[in-house]
Amino acid sequence: MIQREQRRSKAVAKYAAKRAELRAIIKNPETEFEEKMAAVEKLQRLPRDSAKVRGRNRCSLTGRPHGYYRKFGLGRNKLRQLAMQGDIPGLVKASW
Repeated sequence: MIQREQRRSKAVAKYAAKRAELRAIIKNPETEFEEKMAAVEKLQRLPRDSAKVRGRNRCSLTGRPHGYYRKFGLGRNKLRQLAMQGDIPGLVKASW
């Protein structure tokens, strides 16, 4: 799963400029209808994985999709485990 997400992120980066260009043509109100339809068709022909919305945040160690902490790039389980071992600088378990 981790490798799949990496492949998707590469595809997003590769086709980002092309997708942005086609979307600008589609959204422009002064563009003629035939041009818009041609741009929509070209956009649909691009690989699905080149769409940014298909990406999913996953734990970089386990690939877990839920319980993901964006700041650390880890899932909650691994974040807790590494924090207890002292492997994450500045992160300590709360106690009061």
